[in-house]
Amino acid sequence: MSRAADGRFRRKDLLGLRGVSAEEIGHVLDVSEQFRDINLRRVKKVPTLRGKSVVHLFLEPSTRTRTSFDIAAKRLSADTFSISGSSSSATKGETLLDTARNLAAMHPDIIVVRHGRAGAPLLLSEALPETCIVNAGDGFCEHPTQALLDMLTIRRSLGGFKNRIVTIVGDILHSRVARSAIYGLTTMGATVRICGPRTLIPVGIEGAGVEVHDRLETALKDADAVMMLRIQQERLHRGGHFFPTTREYSRLWGLDRRKLSQWARKDILVMHPGPINRGVELEPEVADGEWSVILDQVENGVAVRMAVLYLVLGGESAARQEGRA
Repeated sequence: MSRAADGRFRRKDLLGLRGVSAEEIGHVLDVSEQFRDINLRRVKKVPTLRGKSVVHLFLEPSTRTRTSFDIAAKRLSADTFSISGSSSSATKGETLLDTARNLAAMHPDIIVVRHGRAGAPLLLSEALPETCIVNAGDGFCEHPTQALLDMLTIRRSLGGFKNRIVTIVGDILHSRVARSAIYGLTTMGATVRICGPRTLIPVGIEGAGVEVHDRLETALKDADAVMMLRIQQERLHRGGHFFPTTREYSRLWGLDRRKLSQWARKDILVMHPGPINRGVELEPEVADGEWSVILDQVENGVAVRMAVLYLVLGGESAARQEGRA
């Protein structure tokens, strides 16, 4: 992936946010704002990607991300095709690479891929140079569009990232959401605090704009936003026991009204990538309360994914060429 000198996003693929410049991230967010306005219109469909095809290759379960990408593509007038793990030939033993090569032979313009193995989008990008690849989450690696929609939500609420503090609480070790958020937020000038059981904090993560806190109280102090992560039971059981009980986890690292009232700023933003384990990482009164911007995140997700699909296909370059024609 190359970096554009003028800050515009000129990448064929979006595999992650590591190495993406602040100018590029800012440009994606600016374009997302334009598409957000389109999503508020009575007629939400635009012809921007008419004649283009988008394949959603989701080999892991997903509700919000998959639906959001599908709505985004359709609102751009692209033709969309969805493949899930249960309906793909992967269930018959076909490799990811063979699946992708067969899809590429049908000449789709974009493949949006979610996979349980880290590096799967990179593998596809290298094997399919003529097809744009967008990472919708790979293993414990990255989930770039989730981080971008989180950043759009923060920017719309707080105006920017410089001198802002964002606290991320929970299972950092297994979280691709946290990794992309850390890359993106620190690149944009924010300080990221991470907090949770020490068994779920990656070794060596502290530094370069990242602080590690053992107590939720200190992690929340003066923070502008707090992102609560889901306890990923489907991943935790593979590696043994990381904390005594769910009840103990909720007591120490769960967020409720009392903790917010005592330890946090009154105007703190409460975020969550979903799905929420209510009563574990978030009490319902917080998830649905005045601090919550969780539904704003979902709304912004469609706009961000519209922007990403548009930009990886070179939509701006095409528009400039049409303007000169």
